[in-house]
Amino acid sequence: MGDPRKLRAVYAGPSHPWQLERIEAEKILVREYGLKNKRELYKANSKVKNFTFIAKKLIASEGKQADLEKQQLFAMLHKLGLIGNSTNLDDVLSLQPKDLLERRLQTVIFRKGIARSVKQARQFISHEHIMINNKKITSPGYLVSVVDESGIAVVPSSTLASADHPERVAIQKKVHKPRPKPRDGRRERGRR
Repeated sequence: MGDPRKLRAVYAGPSHPWQLERIEAEKILVREYGLKNKRELYKANSKVKNFTFIAKKLIASEGKQADLEKQQLFAMLHKLGLIGNSTNLDDVLSLQPKDLLERRLQTVIFRKGIARSVKQARQFISHEHIMINNKKITSPGYLVSVVDESGIAVVPSSTLASADHPERVAIQKKVHKPRPKPRDGRRERGRR
């Protein structure tokens, strides 16, 4: 018979499929944040659009209920680390999808130095090596709140928790020696 609930999309795609500028900007964001596909970017866009839609609606409304909803919106966005303490609705309207992508667990792990790259951070999460406040999280798109950010750690039973693990040693050393440039300005032989 099937599932009685109506499944709805959690994101809206682009309004026009072939806009070169938008496609190039999306490629850069997908590469920078290590997203699996553009669907994850579209989900972030939709969440930000939802926040701005609520803010626009609250600008036009007045009364006790509107004030209560404003405080709830500010509290939620502050908890996620998207806005500061003293904000107004203009700050909510200026949110960008990049702000939301910075709060993903995958990006936070990379920024904290637990992983060497964003793709490696995604792998650590999906292979159950990461926990937040003693709870394993397997979703790279999990939005990390400011409070939970300090609770991010490697699972103690994981092989990655060992200080002798090859990936941990490579991350701790972070040896990035720049290649010396030839004196006369030409490239070295055999290297490209």
